[in-house]
Amino acid sequence: MKSLRLALVVCLTFAALASCGKRSDAPRPLAIAPVASATAGLRGGAPCAGVTLPCGQFATPAEALRAVLVDRPLVLAIGEAHAQKNATVASSAKRAETQLLPALKGQASDLLVELMSPPAGCQKATDGAREQQKVVTEKQAPTDQNEYVALGAAARRLGIAADLLRPSCDDLSAVSDAGADAIDVSLKLIKRLTLAKVIALRGRNDAPAADHEKMVVTYGGALHNDVAPSAERAPWSFGPELSAALNGRYVELDVYVPEFIDGSEKWQKMSWFAGCDVRKLGGAVTLFQTAPQSFVMVFAAGQ
Repeated sequence: MKSLRLALVVCLTFAALASCGKRSDAPRPLAIAPVASATAGLRGGAPCAGVTLPCGQFATPAEALRAVLVDRPLVLAIGEAHAQKNATVASSAKRAETQLLPALKGQASDLLVELMSPPAGCQKATDGAREQQKVVTEKQAPTDQNEYVALGAAARRLGIAADLLRPSCDDLSAVSDAGADAIDVSLKLIKRLTLAKVIALRGRNDAPAADHEKMVVTYGGALHNDVAPSAERAPWSFGPELSAALNGRYVELDVYVPEFIDGSEKWQKMSWFAGCDVRKLGGAVTLFQTAPQSFVMVFAAGQ
Protein backbone atom coordinates (compact mmCIF):
# COMPACT_ATOMS: atom_id res chain seq x y z
CA MET A 1 0.00 0.00 0.00
CA LYS A 2 2.80 2.46 0.89
CA SER A 3 4.14 2.21 -2.64
CA LEU A 4 0.84 3.24 -4.16
CA ARG A 5 1.43 5.65 -7.03
CA LEU A 6 -1.83 5.57 -8.95
CA ALA A 7 -5.48 5.07 -8.18
CA LEU A 8 -7.79 4.41 -11.08
CA VAL A 9 -10.93 5.23 -9.15
CA VAL A 10 -13.86 5.89 -11.44
CA CYS A 11 -17.55 6.75 -11.18
CA LEU A 12 -18.94 3.47 -9.93
CA THR A 13 -22.69 3.81 -9.70
CA PHE A 14 -25.13 4.96 -12.30
CA ALA A 15 -25.61 8.15 -10.30
CA ALA A 16 -21.89 8.71 -10.13
CA LEU A 17 -21.56 8.00 -13.84
CA ALA A 18 -24.12 10.69 -14.48
CA SER A 19 -21.98 13.16 -12.57
CA CYS A 20 -19.18 12.55 -15.04
CA GLY A 21 -21.25 13.92 -17.89
CA LYS A 22 -23.49 16.92 -18.31
CA ARG A 23 -25.58 16.62 -15.20
CA SER A 24 -25.67 19.96 -13.41
CA ASP A 25 -28.51 19.58 -10.89
CA ALA A 26 -27.38 19.98 -7.31
CA PRO A 27 -27.66 16.92 -5.05
CA ARG A 28 -30.79 16.76 -2.94
CA PRO A 29 -29.82 14.99 0.31
CA LEU A 30 -32.48 12.80 1.86
CA ALA A 31 -34.23 14.03 4.94
CA ILE A 32 -34.59 11.49 7.70
CA ALA A 33 -37.71 10.94 9.77
CA PRO A 34 -38.46 8.42 12.55
CA VAL A 35 -39.53 5.04 11.27
CA ALA A 36 -43.07 3.86 11.94
CA SER A 37 -43.81 0.53 13.57
CA ALA A 38 -44.86 -2.48 11.52
CA THR A 39 -44.25 -6.22 11.45
CA ALA A 40 -40.83 -7.77 11.98
CA GLY A 41 -38.03 -6.50 9.71
CA LEU A 42 -35.46 -8.28 7.57
CA ARG A 43 -33.28 -10.77 9.48
CA GLY A 44 -34.16 -9.51 12.91
CA GLY A 45 -34.00 -5.82 12.13
CA ALA A 46 -36.67 -3.33 13.10
CA PRO A 47 -39.47 -2.95 10.55
CA CYS A 48 -39.33 -0.53 7.62
CA ALA A 49 -42.79 0.98 7.30
CA GLY A 50 -44.32 0.99 3.83
CA VAL A 51 -41.36 -0.65 2.07
CA THR A 52 -42.24 -3.49 -0.29
CA LEU A 53 -38.73 -4.96 -0.50
CA PRO A 54 -37.42 -7.10 2.38
CA CYS A 55 -36.06 -4.45 4.71
CA GLY A 56 -34.79 -4.12 8.26
CA GLN A 57 -33.28 -1.38 10.38
CA PHE A 58 -30.37 -1.82 12.75
CA ALA A 59 -28.68 0.25 15.42
CA THR A 60 -25.22 -0.04 13.84
CA PRO A 61 -23.64 -0.97 10.50
CA ALA A 62 -21.95 -3.94 12.20
CA GLU A 63 -25.34 -5.36 13.21
CA ALA A 64 -26.64 -4.96 9.67
CA LEU A 65 -23.50 -6.63 8.30
CA ARG A 66 -23.95 -9.60 10.62
CA ALA A 67 -27.44 -10.02 9.20
CA VAL A 68 -25.94 -10.17 5.69
CA LEU A 69 -23.35 -12.73 6.76
CA VAL A 70 -26.05 -15.19 7.81
CA ASP A 71 -25.69 -16.43 4.21
CA ARG A 72 -22.09 -17.49 4.98
CA PRO A 73 -20.58 -16.19 1.73
CA LEU A 74 -17.09 -17.18 0.65
CA VAL A 75 -16.77 -13.85 -1.14
CA LEU A 76 -18.35 -10.65 0.16
CA ALA A 77 -18.18 -7.95 -2.52
CA ILE A 78 -18.82 -4.50 -1.04
CA GLY A 79 -19.57 -1.65 -3.43
CA GLU A 80 -19.91 2.05 -2.74
CA ALA A 81 -20.64 5.40 -4.37
CA HIS A 82 -17.44 7.39 -4.06
CA ALA A 83 -17.52 10.63 -2.11
CA GLN A 84 -17.56 13.67 -4.36
CA LYS A 85 -15.94 17.05 -3.80
CA ASN A 86 -17.37 19.20 -1.02
CA ALA A 87 -18.73 16.21 0.90
CA THR A 88 -19.38 17.24 4.51
CA VAL A 89 -20.03 13.83 6.10
CA ALA A 90 -17.95 10.68 6.43
CA SER A 91 -17.67 8.62 3.26
CA SER A 92 -18.69 4.98 2.84
CA ALA A 93 -15.01 3.98 2.85
CA LYS A 94 -14.38 5.74 6.15
CA ARG A 95 -17.44 4.14 7.70
CA ALA A 96 -16.38 0.75 6.35
CA GLU A 97 -13.01 1.20 8.03
CA THR A 98 -14.40 2.09 11.44
CA GLN A 99 -17.79 0.37 11.52
CA LEU A 100 -17.74 -2.64 9.17
CA LEU A 101 -14.20 -4.04 9.22
CA PRO A 102 -14.17 -4.85 12.95
CA ALA A 103 -17.17 -7.14 12.40
CA LEU A 104 -15.09 -9.13 9.86
CA LYS A 105 -12.26 -9.90 12.27
CA GLY A 106 -11.72 -13.65 12.39
CA GLN A 107 -14.15 -14.21 9.52
CA ALA A 108 -12.27 -12.72 6.56
CA SER A 109 -8.89 -13.86 5.32
CA ASP A 110 -8.32 -11.09 2.79
CA LEU A 111 -9.46 -7.64 1.72
CA LEU A 112 -8.91 -6.57 -1.88
CA VAL A 113 -9.37 -2.84 -2.43
CA GLU A 114 -10.02 -1.22 -5.77
CA LEU A 115 -6.81 0.77 -6.17
CA MET A 116 -4.19 0.10 -8.80
CA SER A 117 -0.49 -0.09 -8.06
CA PRO A 118 1.49 0.11 -11.30
CA PRO A 119 4.75 -1.79 -11.69
CA ALA A 120 8.08 -0.05 -12.03
CA GLY A 121 9.39 0.80 -15.44
CA CYS A 122 6.30 2.19 -17.16
CA GLN A 123 6.02 5.76 -15.94
CA LYS A 124 4.78 7.05 -19.30
CA ALA A 125 1.90 4.59 -19.35
CA THR A 126 1.14 5.33 -15.70
CA ASP A 127 1.03 9.07 -16.33
CA GLY A 128 -1.13 8.55 -19.41
CA ALA A 129 -3.60 6.37 -17.53
CA ARG A 130 -3.77 8.91 -14.72
CA GLU A 131 -4.48 11.67 -17.21
CA GLN A 132 -7.27 9.64 -18.80
CA GLN A 133 -8.94 9.30 -15.40
CA LYS A 134 -9.14 13.02 -14.71
CA VAL A 135 -12.59 13.31 -16.23
CA VAL A 136 -13.70 11.18 -13.28
CA THR A 137 -11.23 11.71 -10.44
CA GLU A 138 -11.31 15.50 -10.56
CA LYS A 139 -14.96 15.34 -9.44
CA GLN A 140 -14.20 13.13 -6.45
CA ALA A 141 -13.19 14.07 -2.94
CA PRO A 142 -9.38 14.40 -2.72
CA THR A 143 -9.43 12.06 0.29
CA ASP A 144 -10.93 9.09 -1.59
CA GLN A 145 -7.65 7.38 -2.47
CA ASN A 146 -6.13 7.84 0.98
CA GLU A 147 -9.24 6.38 2.58
CA TYR A 148 -8.85 3.23 0.51
CA VAL A 149 -5.23 2.96 1.68
CA ALA A 150 -6.40 3.47 5.27
CA LEU A 151 -8.99 0.75 4.79
CA GLY A 152 -6.26 -1.71 3.86
CA ALA A 153 -4.11 -0.67 6.82
CA ALA A 154 -7.04 -1.10 9.20
CA ALA A 155 -7.67 -4.59 7.82
CA ARG A 156 -4.09 -5.61 8.50
CA ARG A 157 -4.38 -4.44 12.10
CA LEU A 158 -7.33 -6.83 12.45
CA GLY A 159 -5.34 -9.75 11.04
CA ILE A 160 -6.92 -9.54 7.58
CA ALA A 161 -4.44 -9.56 4.69
CA ALA A 162 -4.93 -6.56 2.41
CA ASP A 163 -3.92 -6.03 -1.19
CA LEU A 164 -4.73 -3.85 -4.17
CA LEU A 165 -5.00 -4.40 -7.91
CA ARG A 166 -1.72 -4.83 -9.75
CA PRO A 167 -1.95 -4.03 -13.46
CA SER A 168 0.89 -4.67 -15.88
CA CYS A 169 2.57 -1.99 -17.96
CA ASP A 170 0.58 -3.28 -20.93
CA ASP A 171 -2.64 -2.86 -18.97
CA LEU A 172 -1.82 0.77 -18.21
CA SER A 173 -0.76 1.41 -21.79
CA ALA A 174 -4.13 0.12 -22.95
CA VAL A 175 -5.89 2.65 -20.72
CA SER A 176 -3.51 5.43 -21.73
CA ASP A 177 -4.03 4.77 -25.44
CA ALA A 178 -7.79 4.21 -25.30
CA GLY A 179 -8.82 7.80 -25.98
CA ALA A 180 -12.58 8.25 -25.64
CA ASP A 181 -12.89 4.60 -24.54
CA ALA A 182 -10.52 4.99 -21.59
CA ILE A 183 -13.19 4.73 -18.89
CA ASP A 184 -14.69 1.62 -20.46
CA VAL A 185 -11.23 0.06 -20.75
CA SER A 186 -10.50 0.96 -17.11
CA LEU A 187 -13.75 -0.56 -15.87
CA LYS A 188 -13.12 -3.78 -17.77
CA LEU A 189 -9.57 -3.90 -16.40
CA ILE A 190 -10.83 -3.53 -12.83
CA LYS A 191 -13.21 -6.44 -13.41
CA ARG A 192 -10.50 -8.68 -14.89
CA LEU A 193 -7.90 -7.97 -12.23
CA THR A 194 -10.37 -8.37 -9.38
CA LEU A 195 -11.75 -11.62 -10.75
CA ALA A 196 -8.30 -13.14 -11.22
CA LYS A 197 -7.10 -12.10 -7.75
CA VAL A 198 -10.19 -13.29 -5.92
CA ILE A 199 -10.15 -16.66 -7.68
CA ALA A 200 -6.50 -17.07 -6.69
CA LEU A 201 -7.24 -16.18 -3.06
CA ARG A 202 -10.16 -18.57 -2.92
CA GLY A 203 -7.99 -21.29 -4.42
CA ARG A 204 -5.52 -20.79 -1.60
CA ASN A 205 -8.30 -20.89 1.01
CA ASP A 206 -9.61 -24.12 -0.49
CA ALA A 207 -6.23 -25.83 -0.25
CA PRO A 208 -5.65 -28.60 2.30
CA ALA A 209 -5.14 -27.31 5.85
CA ALA A 210 -6.49 -23.87 4.91
CA ASP A 211 -9.46 -22.21 6.59
CA HIS A 212 -11.99 -22.95 3.86
CA GLU A 213 -14.81 -20.90 5.39
CA LYS A 214 -12.95 -17.61 5.72
CA MET A 215 -14.21 -14.96 3.34
CA VAL A 216 -12.41 -12.95 0.72
CA VAL A 217 -13.78 -9.40 0.84
CA THR A 218 -13.58 -6.90 -2.01
CA TYR A 219 -14.18 -3.19 -1.60
CA GLY A 220 -14.70 -0.82 -4.51
CA GLY A 221 -17.30 0.77 -6.72
CA ALA A 222 -20.85 -0.52 -6.81
CA LEU A 223 -20.62 -0.90 -10.57
CA HIS A 224 -18.49 -4.05 -10.40
CA ASN A 225 -20.02 -6.33 -7.79
CA ASP A 226 -23.50 -6.90 -9.29
CA VAL A 227 -24.43 -10.56 -9.19
CA ALA A 228 -27.08 -10.00 -11.87
CA PRO A 229 -25.98 -6.89 -13.79
CA SER A 230 -27.92 -5.22 -16.55
CA ALA A 231 -26.69 -5.76 -20.10
CA GLU A 232 -25.09 -2.32 -19.96
CA ARG A 233 -23.15 -3.07 -16.79
CA ALA A 234 -22.33 -6.72 -17.49
CA PRO A 235 -18.92 -6.05 -19.13
CA TRP A 236 -17.77 -4.37 -15.90
CA SER A 237 -19.25 -6.75 -13.31
CA PHE A 238 -17.37 -9.71 -11.82
CA GLY A 239 -20.33 -10.91 -9.75
CA PRO A 240 -21.79 -13.49 -12.15
CA GLU A 241 -18.47 -15.28 -12.69
CA LEU A 242 -17.62 -15.39 -8.99
CA SER A 243 -21.10 -16.52 -7.98
CA ALA A 244 -20.91 -19.38 -10.49
CA ALA A 245 -17.41 -20.37 -9.38
CA LEU A 246 -18.53 -20.43 -5.72
CA ASN A 247 -21.80 -22.30 -6.28
CA GLY A 248 -23.73 -19.24 -5.17
CA ARG A 249 -21.73 -18.50 -2.02
CA TYR A 250 -21.22 -14.93 -3.16
CA VAL A 251 -22.91 -11.88 -1.69
CA GLU A 252 -23.14 -8.40 -3.18
CA LEU A 253 -23.45 -5.62 -0.58
CA ASP A 254 -23.74 -2.01 -1.69
CA VAL A 255 -23.21 0.61 1.01
CA TYR A 256 -24.40 4.19 0.64
CA VAL A 257 -24.24 7.42 2.62
CA PRO A 258 -27.76 8.92 2.59
CA GLU A 259 -26.44 12.46 2.13
CA PHE A 260 -24.80 11.34 -1.13
CA ILE A 261 -28.06 9.99 -2.56
CA ASP A 262 -29.89 12.56 -4.67
CA GLY A 263 -33.22 12.42 -6.42
CA SER A 264 -31.87 12.03 -9.94
CA GLU A 265 -33.42 9.59 -12.40
CA LYS A 266 -30.48 7.20 -12.14
CA TRP A 267 -31.07 6.67 -8.43
CA GLN A 268 -34.83 6.44 -8.86
CA LYS A 269 -34.38 3.45 -11.15
CA MET A 270 -32.76 1.45 -8.36
CA SER A 271 -35.20 -1.05 -6.90
CA TRP A 272 -34.58 0.04 -3.32
CA PHE A 273 -34.80 3.80 -3.88
CA ALA A 274 -38.47 4.11 -2.97
CA GLY A 275 -37.55 2.77 0.45
CA CYS A 276 -35.51 5.90 1.02
CA ASP A 277 -38.63 8.06 1.11
CA VAL A 278 -38.58 10.39 4.11
CA ARG A 279 -41.72 8.68 5.40
CA LYS A 280 -40.10 5.26 5.35
CA LEU A 281 -36.47 5.65 6.31
CA GLY A 282 -35.63 6.19 9.95
CA GLY A 283 -32.48 7.39 11.64
CA ALA A 284 -31.01 3.91 11.92
CA VAL A 285 -28.98 1.82 9.46
CA THR A 286 -31.32 0.42 6.81
CA LEU A 287 -30.73 -2.90 5.07
CA PHE A 288 -32.62 -3.88 1.91
CA GLN A 289 -32.51 -7.28 0.24
CA THR A 290 -32.94 -6.72 -3.48
CA ALA A 291 -32.31 -10.33 -4.59
CA PRO A 292 -31.26 -13.62 -2.94
CA GLN A 293 -27.55 -12.68 -3.01
CA SER A 294 -27.86 -8.89 -3.10
CA PHE A 295 -28.17 -6.35 -0.29
CA VAL A 296 -28.08 -2.58 0.03
CA MET A 297 -27.07 -0.88 3.27
CA VAL A 298 -27.89 2.78 3.78
CA PHE A 299 -25.95 4.24 6.68
CA ALA A 300 -27.64 6.45 9.26
CA ALA A 301 -27.71 10.11 8.31
CA GLY A 302 -25.96 12.92 10.10
CA GLN A 303 -22.79 11.00 10.98
